[in-house]
Amino acid sequence: MKQYIVDANLPYYFSLWQHDEYEHVIDIDPHMKDSDIWQYAKENNLTIITKDADFSDRILLNNPPPRIIHIKFGNMKMKAFHQSITAIWDDVLHMSKEYKLVRVYVDEIEGIG
Repeated sequence: MKQYIVDANLPYYFSLWQHDEYEHVIDIDPHMKDSDIWQYAKENNLTIITKDADFSDRILLNNPPPRIIHIKFGNMKMKAFHQSITAIWDDVLHMSKEYKLVRVYVDEIEGIG
């Protein structure tokens, strides 16, 4: 059962997100607008995983669904990104069940709401 939708601005071929719980925007419609992704996630009770600040801003004014996981690593090489996110991903997912917004930094995970 799908629980998460991965935004097009994140790596498509990423082992963490190649499981039944994850759906990538590219597989639905690579041209989806943010508002369409939001509505799709809301209708399907999915958590949006993104690097896009627009989703963070929007969830602050709304209640789930959807929930948002906002990855705020900045620019980094793919290997470093993979190592960093893999090391903390279980904690991120745990926090996303409790908070409507989880901001993920290289050195911190912040839950809001």
